[in-house]
Amino acid sequence: MRRSLSIFIPLVLMFVVLTGCSSGEQNVQAEKTQDGKTVVDFWSFWGSETRRPVIEKIIDDFNQSQNRIFVKHTFLPWGDIWTKNLASVAAGNPADVIINDINTVAQRAENKQVEDLSQYIDDSFKDQFYPHLWGNVEYQNKPYAVPFNTDTRLLYYNKKAFKEAGLDPNKPPQTWEELEEYAKKLDIKNGSRYERIGFYPLWGSTGASSWMTNADNGAGFIEDGELKINTPNKVKALEWIAGWKERLGENTVQAFQAEFGSEQANPFIAEKVAMWVDIGTFYTQLRDYGKDIEFGVAPIPSYSKDSEHWAEGGGFVAEIPKGSDHPEEAMEFIEYLTGPEAQKYWAQKNFDNVANIKAAESVIDELTGDGQSVYQATVDNLKVTKMFPVPVEYPDYHNRVNPIIDNILLGKYSPEDGLRQAEKDVSKTKRE
Repeated sequence: MRRSLSIFIPLVLMFVVLTGCSSGEQNVQAEKTQDGKTVVDFWSFWGSETRRPVIEKIIDDFNQSQNRIFVKHTFLPWGDIWTKNLASVAAGNPADVIINDINTVAQRAENKQVEDLSQYIDDSFKDQFYPHLWGNVEYQNKPYAVPFNTDTRLLYYNKKAFKEAGLDPNKPPQTWEELEEYAKKLDIKNGSRYERIGFYPLWGSTGASSWMTNADNGAGFIEDGELKINTPNKVKALEWIAGWKERLGENTVQAFQAEFGSEQANPFIAEKVAMWVDIGTFYTQLRDYGKDIEFGVAPIPSYSKDSEHWAEGGGFVAEIPKGSDHPEEAMEFIEYLTGPEAQKYWAQKNFDNVANIKAAESVIDELTGDGQSVYQATVDNLKVTKMFPVPVEYPDYHNRVNPIIDNILLGKYSPEDGLRQAEKDVSKTKRE
């Protein structure tokens, strides 16, 4: 659940507007079952051998729980699902419920591609969900989706490596300064070759933007309509990232990255990297493939002792595409899908951070050992997790900023010059 989806969706919006929907597009108009139940067409991208059985069990439970609605699940691959959704909305034959990106709800609301849910939702329903997630499903003070799941980023660290380096395994680094100190002690070097790297900030489930947010008091690139791309602390964050590559050497970074592959070959699981930033579900890889690793989790180190441990988050929502034939029945299914029972089951089976507060808390109570510790840490970390919805005024800003950041990290621009140019480029694209 990274920012790549937030980049992809605006491009799809443009594509659909330009091309419309061909006559051969899949028709998903609702129908009745033989026994008279209303068919609700539900699209998701959950087709893996682990997630598909879970979502289909939830659907089956809903279908068995009442005798008026039958939910039909359609799996569509990642990427294809959103292209087909917007094309079907344009053609007037959409699905009834779809899983979509949480950071682009406002885009679809503005473009009238999703139904307004305010007639179905009151404060008691809204209060089931984490407030920072609910804020992302509203556009002009009206809800257009319901949060389903989310994520946050934590620092995983190898306790055995800490002990070997003379570090306290119960005291992970709290600041960037400590992170650098710990990393140097955790490095193992044989001549000019590194056998173990203490830490590298661009590995794992994080990127330059995460560290820029962390350094800049949790501020993203756009805050309340104001551009915050070229700020002193974001410049310092990029300089800091470049310093890690300079210290380790480009060849070392590339050599380690070349070995990244399957879960078993993950460098943290292989104990070739001592500290690693990732989302909560990384625990399942450790559980399944890293049985001998003694690890701990902690918030991402803060920029300074006076700042918070800011992390980035993403997630997905359930929404009703504009033009659904049976929005009331669709909403009834969404209420079940995002309710405590279904959310708890999803979290238990997938170790996801779910959006329903009651469900998340009940999962913690039933987990044990490392699983409980990690899940509790992810839930606690939601308090310092920032979401970055794509503003309707700057729908394409990711495509302006990210290439420049990439070039800064390649040494083609200085951080200050690059971010100044990025902010200038984005400012020109503002929609009035």
